[in-house]
Amino acid sequence: MEGFSSAMHLFKSGGLVMYPLLLLSLITLAIAVERFYYYRINRKGARVFFHGVYHAAVQKDWDTVEKLCTEFPSAISRVIGSGLENADTETAMKGAFSDRMALEAINFRRYLDYLSAIVTIAPLLGLLGTVTGMIQTFSVLDEGGGAGAITGGVGEALVATATGLCVAIIAFCVYTYFSHQLDAIVTDTERLCATVVTAKKESWDAQ
Repeated sequence: MEGFSSAMHLFKSGGLVMYPLLLLSLITLAIAVERFYYYRINRKGARVFFHGVYHAAVQKDWDTVEKLCTEFPSAISRVIGSGLENADTETAMKGAFSDRMALEAINFRRYLDYLSAIVTIAPLLGLLGTVTGMIQTFSVLDEGGGAGAITGGVGEALVATATGLCVAIIAFCVYTYFSHQLDAIVTDTERLCATVVTAKKESWDAQ
């Protein structure tokens, strides 16, 4: 209870900007949880899928590739499946890969822009809270307040800046993590698409 009381005291000492900062922290947490489950679902069995599709494509076992796309429903399998549905020519397959990958990338990037905005806004809100808090603190001088009251008020006002920086740091870490995950997914998918296209070339050349 003592720790909770101390936390509430710090929260109140930060001023009104602590409420939007609290809201931003909750939004960051919600995005982190939602994106974690989305990425987890769409990367489930990715290693087995990549390995299976690669070897099946090299052996030109397209029935197995289609079967794997059905057994491992994910963003990556949807990209490969879209290419196989448009495998009449190299241009058609590459176009299908590109279009589907662009669509899936949009879904993977969803809400990440909000995190980027929070990284920028949170420190500014913290700074605003500190400035307004210090203005109120120095007004104590006009009322004949002592130096101890002033320095104590300044320390409390800095709580807003510290909170804003913490929220921004957490949002930046979450944003960076999922951005790196997306880069890895795009790179692996492009590599697998290139393997499938290369394996299909013999069929197109024979036509």
